[in-house]
Amino acid sequence: MTELRSPNVSDKYWVESYLRRENSRSSDYNFGNIYMWDNRYKKHLTAAGDRMIIRLRYTDLPFFAFPIGCGELSPAIDLMKSLEAHNGSPLSIRAVTDEHKALLDATYPNRFRFTEDRDSFDYIYLAEKLATFSGRKLHAKRNHCNKFEKEMNWDFVRLTPELIPGCIDMLDAWIGEFDVPPDGIEDEKAAILRGFSHWELLGLEGGVLRVEGKIVGFTIGEAAASDTFDVHFEKAFGAINGAYPMVCREFSRQVLRDHPQVIYINREEDLGLENLRKAKMDYYPEYLLRKYTATEV
Repeated sequence: MTELRSPNVSDKYWVESYLRRENSRSSDYNFGNIYMWDNRYKKHLTAAGDRMIIRLRYTDLPFFAFPIGCGELSPAIDLMKSLEAHNGSPLSIRAVTDEHKALLDATYPNRFRFTEDRDSFDYIYLAEKLATFSGRKLHAKRNHCNKFEKEMNWDFVRLTPELIPGCIDMLDAWIGEFDVPPDGIEDEKAAILRGFSHWELLGLEGGVLRVEGKIVGFTIGEAAASDTFDVHFEKAFGAINGAYPMVCREFSRQVLRDHPQVIYINREEDLGLENLRKAKMDYYPEYLLRKYTATEV
């Protein structure tokens, strides 16, 4: 019988052996997101041949991510079908990129129906542009940063374990600013705390923006594909003009210093939230990484 297990910190190197072979820019395929969001998506992992299978459950609906790795696809798909046989529902695979779609089509012609999932598209930016806000399109971000730098006594430092308690306090204060907290905010907080609890073992990276020594923003991410860095979370007090673009710019600079091979920064999806979509578009992505749900027909 196939063993399915929840992701554990100790699985990092096993999982990353498949992730390296996949080398995807998608935010769905890095260990940080696989581990941190387990509370929400109830993930279970196993392997078939040279591919890793991720089974998820959300609002009691089971589905799979695309089986990552390399080599023949059919052993993984066959196992996924057998795992879902008792449900009596067609096999559903999410987080399917254009490359995955082509592979599924080639392996199983006319077997899957593909539905575009716009709310899950990742926003991919040129790292150098986020680090400088150069060009006419980003002049507003550049102006916000210039004003912030002139008016504030600020610094931006690497997020180390010693700064985690202060970041948690800032996160609680940030959540407290909402009259009605947005849907999913507690799941997001749980994911952040899960990351903080194993910060060094997970290999996460982050930055902290301070004004007068007080934390007013922080961000968390990790190296993903060979040329891409994934920003998982970014928080700042909206009442402080320029705080968000400063966190984005300064962390992008830190990423480029630490990872000179990085070309792209993935700032992940907008979840279909209008204000989040506008905020991400305002940074002018280089492109959107399309994703689909594949349903067996």
